[in-house]
Amino acid sequence: MKTQSYKNHIRFYPPHHFVYYPVIMAFLSCSIYFALTTSDTVIWSFISVVFAVLFCLAFMLRQHYALTLQNRIVRIELRYRYLAATGKRFEEIENKLTDYQIFALRFAPDEELPDLTQKALIENLSGDDIKKSIKNWKGDYERV
Repeated sequence: MKTQSYKNHIRFYPPHHFVYYPVIMAFLSCSIYFALTTSDTVIWSFISVVFAVLFCLAFMLRQHYALTLQNRIVRIELRYRYLAATGKRFEEIENKLTDYQIFALRFAPDEELPDLTQKALIENLSGDDIKKSIKNWKGDYERV
């Protein structure tokens, strides 16, 4: 498995990103084309709407539940790691951080986590800035 870093941490799900979505987009494009160029405008417009809804639903359903659960797991993991690294509870500062900051901190190794957390609090770093500040990237290879 390739070592994860800031430059390659985005993950794709091939069946959806490279098969399902292109096929749905092709069908949507064709149905819009036929809606504009044929005499059966109403039926092709309806078919276009159906394909657009299928596209949106597939994206939302695939992501929603998995991301909600993943976010919860990331918070629990950070609570544990912060407690192990500092002996202090993460919950005391968790509410002062945004979701994006918390999710970016998961890529910090244990030895960088306490200092980077304090830096994020003091300097109000964005999630992207936190990721760029990490010296030894801790890969998250099992995320959705």
